[in-house]
Amino acid sequence: MNSDTLVKEAIVADVKKIVSEDQVVTDYEALYDASSDRYRKYAKAKRVLDNPIPTAVVYPKNAEEVKELLMYANENGINVIPRSGKTATEGGLENWKDLALVIDGSKMNKIIKIDPYNMQATVEAGVRLQDLEDELRKIGYTTGHSPQSKPVAQYGGLVSTRSIGQFSTLYGGIEDMVVGLECVFPNGHISRIKNVSRRAGGPDIRHIVIGNEGTLCYITEVTVKIFKHYPDNNKFFGYLVNDVETGIKVLREVITNGYRPSVARTYSPEDARQHFYHFYEDKCVLIFMAEGPEGIVEATGKGIEEAVEKFKDGVYKQVDSQLIANWFNQLNWTQQTIDDEVQGMIDNDKHDGYTTEVSADWETITKIYNNVIDRIRNEYPRAKDLTMLGGHSSHSYINGTNMYFVYNYDINCEPEDEMRIYHHPIQAIIVEETLKLGGSMCHHHGIGKYRNEWTKQEHQSAYYMLETLKEAFDPKGIMNYGNIYPVQEGYKYQK
Repeated sequence: MNSDTLVKEAIVADVKKIVSEDQVVTDYEALYDASSDRYRKYAKAKRVLDNPIPTAVVYPKNAEEVKELLMYANENGINVIPRSGKTATEGGLENWKDLALVIDGSKMNKIIKIDPYNMQATVEAGVRLQDLEDELRKIGYTTGHSPQSKPVAQYGGLVSTRSIGQFSTLYGGIEDMVVGLECVFPNGHISRIKNVSRRAGGPDIRHIVIGNEGTLCYITEVTVKIFKHYPDNNKFFGYLVNDVETGIKVLREVITNGYRPSVARTYSPEDARQHFYHFYEDKCVLIFMAEGPEGIVEATGKGIEEAVEKFKDGVYKQVDSQLIANWFNQLNWTQQTIDDEVQGMIDNDKHDGYTTEVSADWETITKIYNNVIDRIRNEYPRAKDLTMLGGHSSHSYINGTNMYFVYNYDINCEPEDEMRIYHHPIQAIIVEETLKLGGSMCHHHGIGKYRNEWTKQEHQSAYYMLETLKEAFDPKGIMNYGNIYPVQEGYKYQK
């Protein structure tokens, strides 16, 4: 038995003294699964991951146990990977250290309070978004939050990755929904941010926690806004348009005129083909959904129609609204969807593709889109292997929108080389063009471990603030090593 094994056994023994034995998992299959997330999904499915597996997966049941676990890890220099929901896509759950504890919040799964009068709900970090949504629907309310991972995502992960949902144009991102929260820092300090509608008590300290990706603290409890639900009033709108620019112009017209459809999207023809193959006719697809009180829905629908009319020269035709409604009803993952994708990669030596999401102002977003598509098609040496390259705008704001690049390719290499040969070069082009034009390199998936080489360029002079947070709250660097903050040790996995 080597010294590394002895050290790991000692850590596991110590952890079992902090929590009960049945809360500590050291089964190899569980550890292999915990060593990475959906970023290197193909290599993971093919069993060729080269990063270290964690020492153990631990399932605390309350904030006090999280506190004791973090203090132990902090005192002993052990990497901690906070996990909740397992739906991360950017390497945020990947382990880069020989000694690491994955602290999984899924056992902290109580819905503490639903408070319709004050329009908020409080949950532990391991509560699944779908479970809270189901309880709210019973009494006529909704979370307003609907990412594709809704059936399996948990609140700790949603808040720590600054997630967004498909209805964000109306309800906002998770940062707009969080009222207050509880979190634990590496030194064991438990902070509780109280639930108030607004305050001017200095900087908004919620945002030290929201989006920290497990690099500063561990989230144990969250209070979020809730909204009245009006499903009977939903209206759907769909159009075929001639180009991405027209779609973006219509989105801008609707949003800047003050309307807030819950969904507002435009798809390139390549991206539209995989979602709307039965009616897209080689055109871009523009879709909207209006929801809420009847009067608001009617006014929003009128605003959408007026915007489409204004740019009618670029609009090819309107499509049956039921086609759009049917598509929305099939949008979310389930655990079975994820399991089937993994089995498909094993059986067929291929996968369903990757995405890289960016954001910019209205004037810039189409420039980024065109530059990226042009560079990939003309400069990327494996362009002949691409089976799909496109994108869509799906989250809009008064001053801009996002672009969700989507791409897939035939994998003509060994599984362990796929990211180096295909995904990383494509993502690099997307990030480079976005930063060059002043956009943000990550709209809602977070930085994780595979965009951290551009973190300093993303924040520029403001990186001082980000760096100082890490030094203050995690001076020993035990929280999710390699996430957000660039580290030399991770270069071998990135390249």
